[in-house]
This record gives sequence, C-alpha cells and structure tokens, in this order.
Amino acid sequence: MHRVVVTGMGVISPVGNSTESFFQNLVNGVSGIGPITRFDTTDYKVKLAGEVKDFNPEDFGIDKGLARRCDTFTLYALAAAEQAMRQSGLSGAVAPERFGVYVGSGIGGMQTFVNETEKLLTRGPSRVSPFFVPMMISNIAAGNIAIRYGAQGPCLPVVTACATSSHTIGEAFHAIQHGYADAILAGGAEATILPLAVAGFTNLKALSEETDPEKASLPFDARRKGFVLGEGAGILALEEYEHAKARGAHIHAEIVGYGNTCDAYHITAPHPQAVGGAQALRLAMQEAGEPHGALYINAHGTGTPMNDKLETLAIKNALGEARAREALISSTKSMTGHMLGAAGGVEAIASVMALEEGVLPPTIHLDEPDPECDLNYLPHTALRAQAEMAVSLSLGFGGHNAAIAIRRI
Repeated sequence: MHRVVVTGMGVISPVGNSTESFFQNLVNGVSGIGPITRFDTTDYKVKLAGEVKDFNPEDFGIDKGLARRCDTFTLYALAAAEQAMRQSGLSGAVAPERFGVYVGSGIGGMQTFVNETEKLLTRGPSRVSPFFVPMMISNIAAGNIAIRYGAQGPCLPVVTACATSSHTIGEAFHAIQHGYADAILAGGAEATILPLAVAGFTNLKALSEETDPEKASLPFDARRKGFVLGEGAGILALEEYEHAKARGAHIHAEIVGYGNTCDAYHITAPHPQAVGGAQALRLAMQEAGEPHGALYINAHGTGTPMNDKLETLAIKNALGEARAREALISSTKSMTGHMLGAAGGVEAIASVMALEEGVLPPTIHLDEPDPECDLNYLPHTALRAQAEMAVSLSLGFGGHNAAIAIRRI
C-alpha cells in the first residue's frame, strides 16, 4: 500500500478566496454569512446566505472566453484547483497518465439550467445556448480541470449531495494508495445561491429563516432551526508519498483513513440511531489506527435539529462515550454556512491546516448548547492545541456518509 499525502490546497469560500485568508478567518471566528445580494428576497422567507465575495476568475488565470463558457460552480472549482496546483508545484512534475482529477458537485450548473430554461420559455428553443449541456453537467468541473492541466489519468466526479467532496477525497486516497495514480486533484464545488434553490430548500424546511446573521447558523445550539446556504470550492492535491518526497514537495499532512456508508433509510432524514454516520467514522478510524495524541473532528454540524443530535450520537457510538468526550470538535459551517458539495473539501482543508498550524477553529455563536449535543464543540474561540489526527465528517441527502482521517506529519 502506498502512503498518500497532501501537497497543495485551494479554497474559494464565504470567508476567503485563499487558504491563508480562509483559515485565518475561521480561527478568528469571522462569519461569512450575510444578506443575500444575488437576487431580491422580498418574497422569500430566507434572507441570508454565505456568499463568495470579491471573486474574479482572472485572478486565477481564467480568461474571459473560458469564463463565459463555464457555470459559476466550474469557475470556483478551476480557481481552487489553480491554487492547489501552485501550492503543490505539481505542474510538469507528474506524468500525465498518472495524474487524476476527482472533483464533484452536489448539484452542478444550476445557474446555467435556470438561465437556459428561462430562454426556452420566453424566447423559444432556438435561443438555448449550444453550451447549455456542457456548462450544466456536474462532471464538467472535473473535465475542465483535467483539460487545463493535462491530467490524463483517472477522472472520477462524484455526486453524493453534501458528502460529495469528502467522497472524492476518499476515493482519490484509495486510488493512489492502490497504485492507480501518483497524484490526484480532489474536492468539490457548488454555486446554488439562486431563487430556485433557495425556494426549494426553504419549502423543504431545511433552511434557517432567521434574519440576524449572528443567530442564523447555529450548529449544536438549542436555538438552531436549519442550515444557511453557502457556496464555493475546496480542492486538495493528493500525492503518493515517495513521489512527493522525491521532488522535495512540502507535505502538509497525510490522509490515513476513509469511511463510506449509506443509511439506506430516508431521502433527507438521517437514520434515527445514526448507524451510517457512526460506521463511516468507525471505518475511517480503523483504517487510520488510533491516534497517539489529541483527536480533532471537523463535524458536519449543519445546524439542523436532527443532524446535530444524531451526529453527536454517531460520534459516541463510533468512538465510545469516553473517547468521544475527549475529542475536540467544531463546526466551521457556523462561519461558512453549508457549502453542499463543496463542504467536505473546504472542511478537509480546515482540518489539514488545524493540524499543521496547531490551532483548532471554533464553533461560533454556540451560546445555548443543546443538552443532546453534549460533547466538546469548542464554542466561541479557537483552541491552540496540537492534535495528532483530524477527522472530517460529511453526511448527505440520500443517506450518504463519509469520513476522512488525516494525520499530522
């Protein structure tokens, strides 16, 4: 079995469009949640979201011609991939046939779908763009990234809702571990802060209708009433250890475990005994081995009533009561909102940086802890502590569960 390490990372998020600004804002408890600016919310119950700010594709080498042919989710993915490539130094350092891309999206090009549907209904079929399909399909971010960097190895977009990019990272980890590639760009992207998506999630009773940004995204708090929609991308450059070592690459952390399960219970609700989430965490920890020191868990922590108490149960069932109470846990969604298919990618990056920097981001606004969420969720302020292992948890609609275990180098 080959060892797999992280040699590069890239982030587009509501709290920063670089890994440095992203993590610094998380550590400082800065929230990226605010009033929706993309459309008029007068007729909407939901008024808040975690929007990406000050994003310019040209800052990441994406020319205007390509930008016009890409949905926003693809632009976010390309920008995050460019950061990961620059940081890793992989350009020209890996054989094309040994270089892969595992980048997914929970929903794909929804803005394109909405725009072209409106054209069809108001202007007729002849006005629908010839780029409609290749802009909308959820695999196209991975395709564009592969084209940009000449990655001719395995290319596997994943679609598992909110667990998407945790699954892409886990599957990429196993692909390198078993010798199918030397390096893979892995993660996810999402861009769905749109009238249709907000209306749909609102009517599903999934979103917080709170109008105060300081009271909207409340993971593990007794006042929580739903998640806040976020957007962006998170992509990691994963590389075989000896390959990275031979070229003198900086190694940020090592991927050491992966769990992939399904609740097989309900299309949106988690299993009432949290069996799937617990098993995903258990599998990741079994593959990784018990850490010698402190364990940090970046929780899925959406701020929905069911998720948070059942995720708490899953952690207890997987680790045992005593070990669960020792774990240092936080939900960075308290600051970013829920980035759907991008969530696992940015949260894996937050976990890697927490290990590397020796500081664990907090769960902000945790003022009234739910008695059923009784673990150490690092309320309010970051904790300066050297964890030896981090686990990033993701739980998606359809019952999809993923856990990624990461060890400090």
